[in-house]
Amino acid sequence: MWELLKAGDWPVIPLILCSVVALGIVLERAWSLQRRRVLPAGLLGEVKGWCLAGEVNAQRISALRAHSPLGRILAAVLMHGGEDRQRQRENVEDTGRHLMLELERYLNALGTLATISPLIGLFGTVIGMIETFNAISLAGIGAPEKLAGGIAIALVNTAFGLFVAIPSYIFHRYYRGRVDELVADLERQAAELAESLVHLSEQLQRGRAVRRA
Repeated sequence: MWELLKAGDWPVIPLILCSVVALGIVLERAWSLQRRRVLPAGLLGEVKGWCLAGEVNAQRISALRAHSPLGRILAAVLMHGGEDRQRQRENVEDTGRHLMLELERYLNALGTLATISPLIGLFGTVIGMIETFNAISLAGIGAPEKLAGGIAIALVNTAFGLFVAIPSYIFHRYYRGRVDELVADLERQAAELAESLVHLSEQLQRGRAVRRA
């Protein structure tokens, strides 16, 4: 592998940097987009229990916001639970947009790397062809050893550009789909908590009406 990279000469250096950055993004997103980190199991049920027991307070909401992305959107529902439905929905959607930006962090960079890597490889190919034609102009075609260097630069850069671009594109599309799934689940659980708050409020109002009667 090292010999191949050496054969690619200096144009391969930007591709090595691209591959390192792309690998770092893939590993970081693999860690950050774990379902258990974004949507901890049982958190929605626990928050519903607080609501039923009347144990929702500023301290619990603050801890919930720091807990996870799901905790942040559930905290937004609790904080705006007393507002009208339209305003509550707008505030929760605003929180959801910020969460989506956080979940999509670095994905644009990964997509950019997938796009530019073949172009950088093509640049290396052009450099290799220039080297080849320069060798032909100086020594003619009777010295194949002088042509081999330029041809190696061209082929290695083309191959390495694709080697970086293909996995980057695959992971970019995979993580985009995963973010969409996680956001849809965040919205579903937020809506479920909002409906629970509405039902709880209606039950309390009916209880007060019964006591007055």
